[in-house]
Amino acid sequence: MASKEIVFQQLVSLIASSHQLHHDMTKDLPIEDITPLQYGMLELLSVKQPMTLSEISDCTGISMPNTSREIRKLTEKGLCEKTGDGEDRRKQYIRLSSLGEERMALAFDHMNKLFMQQVKDVSDEELVRISEALNVLGSTIFR
Repeated sequence: MASKEIVFQQLVSLIASSHQLHHDMTKDLPIEDITPLQYGMLELLSVKQPMTLSEISDCTGISMPNTSREIRKLTEKGLCEKTGDGEDRRKQYIRLSSLGEERMALAFDHMNKLFMQQVKDVSDEELVRISEALNVLGSTIFR
């Protein structure tokens, strides 16, 4: 049986490897007018929306003023939209616009092609094991 310390070390290694994989899969994305920082925000919004500015700031590790500035730029480009909270007028929610969703679909399509190359020689049995492992991680560590 693996100790919690061994699992922690494996997790640290997995996180570092996933950062490298993410970099490799996103470095040649067809996103001409979007900075890597803005792309990260769009990617975050594509998997969890709507979000508040403070949630985006917290998840990205970027200060609130910088987050607000980048979201304003993305909104001006038509990639995000803000909506108010009916109960708290100070609170705004950010979500992808239709154009933002289209751009992220193109980005994910590019990443999907790279992923398919990565797993082209992986057996069906291994794909099942990978899927099961990702499900366990998603329901325990990354919830």
